[in-house]
Amino acid sequence: MKLVMTLVVRDEADVVDSQISYHLNAGVDFVLATDHDSQDGTTEILESYERDGVLRLFRVQGEMKDGEWRTHMARLAATDHAADWVINTDADEFWMPRAGSLEAVFRAIPERIGIFWALTCHFVPRPDDGAPFAERMTARFSAQAPLNDPTSPYRPHAKVAHRADPDIVVWFGSHRVVSKRLAPLPGLHPADVFHFPFRSLEQYERKNVRRARGDKPLGQYVKGLQAREHGTIEDVYRQLVVEDEALGRGVASGALVIDNRLRDALHELAGGAAVSPPKVAEAAVRFARDEAALRDADLVRLVRRLDILRTRLETIEARGWARSRRRGQA
Repeated sequence: MKLVMTLVVRDEADVVDSQISYHLNAGVDFVLATDHDSQDGTTEILESYERDGVLRLFRVQGEMKDGEWRTHMARLAATDHAADWVINTDADEFWMPRAGSLEAVFRAIPERIGIFWALTCHFVPRPDDGAPFAERMTARFSAQAPLNDPTSPYRPHAKVAHRADPDIVVWFGSHRVVSKRLAPLPGLHPADVFHFPFRSLEQYERKNVRRARGDKPLGQYVKGLQAREHGTIEDVYRQLVVEDEALGRGVASGALVIDNRLRDALHELAGGAAVSPPKVAEAAVRFARDEAALRDADLVRLVRRLDILRTRLETIEARGWARSRRRGQA
């Protein structure tokens, strides 16, 4: 079995080396990477893996075309790189099997299933003491945390993996794919995606400003841009950072969980050892809680979309009634 990872990245030099190294040692065989005009040393890191023969690099500039780039790479994985399975990622995401190895996860998927989703685990920023992100950021939100604010960067969501398909379409953000030949299994989540969206003040500011101005203008990034324009960016980021006292309260209440799986995996890699698989019993407990949280979050999103649709329909109907009334008075 051949597992290919696609990666869209821009200015992620603090994390991309660990991301690629982890996945290549966890079961990924080859990486297709699109570098969107990085200026911080990210390109040089990607080029080093390309020289090693484990990565194919695409350099792009200009307007953000996330879905188009992801679709292009996912199709190439099928046509040019003999992939059996494809995972589509960002530089701040790490696919972690719930039990066993990453390769074993994909081998265990029934042949009739071509698409499944991994649940995202959001890790919170911790005080920056100069240590690498994975050493500091070992606390993540648990399934019990209420995170359905549409502007929250920590809302529950899932990332998609799929069997190789030369006609696949990957949507923006890799949360969904469209395929005429692959059958999905929405309730199957055999892996987690560890997400480290904000790792330092500098990275937080750069990411929010860039995305709010065009890459991905979601509410969470617009809030960051507005804070930067008002001169309050440091205050806003400080509110995101979880200090020791707040960490203790969060763990005690069940809102936060200490999860050292990535930290330990990177320690093993640094020592030359293979990545150890998680224990099955631990995985079963996490699955039940996180699956429930995702269902609740999806329900909130559905209700929100229905509210928006209802408002639009009411507006249209009101306009039609007004037009009919004016015609009747003429």
